[in-house]
Amino acid sequence: MQTSVQWLENVAFEAKSESGHSVVMDGSAEYGGENRGPRPMELILMGLGGCASFDIVTILKKSRQEVTHVECQLKAERADSIPAVFTKIHLHFVVKGKAVKEKQVAKAVELSAEKYCSASKMLSDGGVEISHDFEIIEQD
Repeated sequence: MQTSVQWLENVAFEAKSESGHSVVMDGSAEYGGENRGPRPMELILMGLGGCASFDIVTILKKSRQEVTHVECQLKAERADSIPAVFTKIHLHFVVKGKAVKEKQVAKAVELSAEKYCSASKMLSDGGVEISHDFEIIEQD
């Protein structure tokens, strides 16, 4: 896997992925940014949510659950000193569907956290305390 990051101006950068996608990152105004895109640390958090959500959807589909919606809401805490690394991250999954079984969702969350999510594994091995929970909303 490869990517490149090119400086645009001030504290704005464009990242280009090997798969042909790009995203602009920018800093806050206090550092000379213009809020043209997410902060780099926000992208890490977004990547974790995407990685875990991919696992949850895939696992629930394989277990034949009638899932219509999955949302991962993440909250993170960072160290007060530089480098301001993540210290804690909580992932809350909102799963909607018809007759979705709590046991299956719990298993999907556990498998993602402990086995499949590369981003979660990398962050937790680096000392980040990661927690998870979920809720199921029945839809007709």
